[in-house]
Amino acid sequence: MTRKILGLGMFLATIALVATAADNSSARAKLTAAQIVEKNVAARGGLQAWRGINALSMTGKMDAGGNNRPTLPVPGRKSGKQMPAPRPAEQVQLPFMMELKRPRKVRVELEFNGQTALQVFDGANGWKVRPFLNRREVEPYTAEEMKAASTQAELDGYLVDYVAKGSKVELVGTEKVEERDTYKLQLTTKSGQAIHIWIDAATFLETKIEGTPRRLDGKYRPVEIYLREFRTVNGLVLPYLLETRVREENAPGMKTPQTITEKIVIEKVVVNPKLDDALFSKPQIEAAANIKQSPAAGGHSLQ
Repeated sequence: MTRKILGLGMFLATIALVATAADNSSARAKLTAAQIVEKNVAARGGLQAWRGINALSMTGKMDAGGNNRPTLPVPGRKSGKQMPAPRPAEQVQLPFMMELKRPRKVRVELEFNGQTALQVFDGANGWKVRPFLNRREVEPYTAEEMKAASTQAELDGYLVDYVAKGSKVELVGTEKVEERDTYKLQLTTKSGQAIHIWIDAATFLETKIEGTPRRLDGKYRPVEIYLREFRTVNGLVLPYLLETRVREENAPGMKTPQTITEKIVIEKVVVNPKLDDALFSKPQIEAAANIKQSPAAGGHSLQ
């Protein structure tokens, strides 16, 4: 937020703030990747607090079913002039519930048009039920879905206990993300996957995370996940708004690449709920056909 400077006193105060900011920037540049991660974990509640978390449950709403690609100019039928294309359909927000349990177990339920879709990953295998596509049988994950699920972070994220997880972290540099100074880290997992993470230089919370590329129009597009509206729950600091951006190539008549944006709004988080392991096993067809209409789904797409 910008403010007008009135009077000499305010002007001098502003100069002092600029000088302080310069000093802080110099100090920030001296931090190592390990120190940045340590500050990040502390800002998120602390290492011991996260080590005590075995499960999480989240409910809220997510964007689905819309098309928010920018409108493109199209030739007019009679005049031949460029005319705006019809505006894309607005996003529809659907209730979801996501349950997470160590090690790397995920259950997602998504309520849509009076039906509940289900997606389950037990840490090694995944299944889905998609009644909104008239596919009520239990289907295994595709190879692409398995790859995405097998590389997803544990419930505490990528940076908590990253050494114990077999990952390595290095500082790539500093960048501006939405007008905020950030550290750009590169985390390399035990399997060799490289993931970039941007840490706010002031709060040391995650600002942006590089997501799994998404296939659109036959090509893989880069994905960025922005984390916002952090709140404290039982001592843990968690984002309550996640915005996924999928970048496409420049379209005809567009100077900048198109961006598809999807938001997930978290409304409630339960820390260490009692979750039976059976919730994360392969759904039974009979049970899947009678899933209760509960909120459902998160950053996992039910395609």
